[in-house]
Amino acid sequence: MPEGQLTIEDLRSRVGRHLGWSDWHEVTQDQVDRFADVTGDHQWVHTDPERARQGPFGTTIAHGYLTLSLLPALLGEVLFVAGPRFAVNYGLNRLRFPAPVPVGSRVRAGATLSAMEAVAGGEQVVLACTFEVEGSDKPCCVADVVFRYYY
Repeated sequence: MPEGQLTIEDLRSRVGRHLGWSDWHEVTQDQVDRFADVTGDHQWVHTDPERARQGPFGTTIAHGYLTLSLLPALLGEVLFVAGPRFAVNYGLNRLRFPAPVPVGSRVRAGATLSAMEAVAGGEQVVLACTFEVEGSDKPCCVADVVFRYYY
């Protein structure tokens, strides 16, 4: 089985352990603008580079929810659970955006397997996910993400 692909049985032995980090991915102004179009959130701190230069961050920043929306792609570089018929994103237990993501910066995500429990027809998995901005000491997003894998 390729690295990063785990069965549910493999996961059980990793509760409490860090599972790894994704590669670094650049956040572009085009991504931010397209996210603003989809969500209707066109706040200047995200979409107006000229005005944002004079703002608190000196540049435009990604929406917090844009950062969070990168999780499926980034987490897919860290973990793939082999075998279930299907998986669902069940929700979040906790979510915070402690630091901004300046446009043009690179982010990555890491995950620690916090908990697992049996649910009807499958398993519930809680991952403590942390997003980092390259060169920053403070995480830009922390989230306890809950997935359900059904067999």
